[in-house]
Amino acid sequence: MKFLEDKIRAEGTVLPGHVLKVGHFANHQIDITLLREMARELSRLYADAGVTKVLTIEASGIALAAAVALEMDVPMVFAKKNATANVSGEVYCAKVASFTHKKIYDVIVPKDYLSADDRVLIVDDFLAQGNALNGLVAIVEESGASVAGCGIIIEKGFQGGGDALREKGYRVESLAIVESMNDETGEITFRGE
Repeated sequence: MKFLEDKIRAEGTVLPGHVLKVGHFANHQIDITLLREMARELSRLYADAGVTKVLTIEASGIALAAAVALEMDVPMVFAKKNATANVSGEVYCAKVASFTHKKIYDVIVPKDYLSADDRVLIVDDFLAQGNALNGLVAIVEESGASVAGCGIIIEKGFQGGGDALREKGYRVESLAIVESMNDETGEITFRGE
C-alpha cells in the first residue's frame, strides 16, 4: 500500500531503539479512512482463506482486527494481557514478550472463543521480532483451530519476525514492510525500494 508507506514517511517518527511511532494515525489516534482501506486490503488478501475468526492481542491491534472482522463478517476475539474478573473458566495461555514495553505478558483467550472448526486470521498493528504473533499462533494451535494467516499494518522486516514465521510455513501479509530506519535522520526505507 503505497499510500500507507507515504503516510508512515510523512507522519511517522523514528525513535532510538528501533521504535517507529505512528500513534498519530495508526494506534493511539486512528485515521478512520486509512483504517477502512487497510481492513479492506487485508480482507481482499485473505478472501479465499476460509477465515471464520479474527484474533488479535490487546490493545493496539483491536481497532484493525475489528475493522477486518467487520469486512469479513466474522467474529473478532482479542487476547487479554492480564486475567480479569470477567474472564472465567478455562483459558488458552501463551507467554509473550513485548518489544515496545520490554515486559513479558501471559496472554489469555477463553477456551470457548476458539474451536477446532475455526480458521483464524491473526491481525496486529506491528510485527517486529514476532513475539506476539508466535504467542497467538500457539494459542490457535492449542485450540485445535488452524491459522489462516497473519495480517499486519507495519512489519519491521529488519527485525526478522515476519520472515521467521514465513519460513515456518505461515502466510504473513504486511501492508508495509520497513527494511531499515535511521533515528538520526528519520529516513525510512521500505522493502522492494
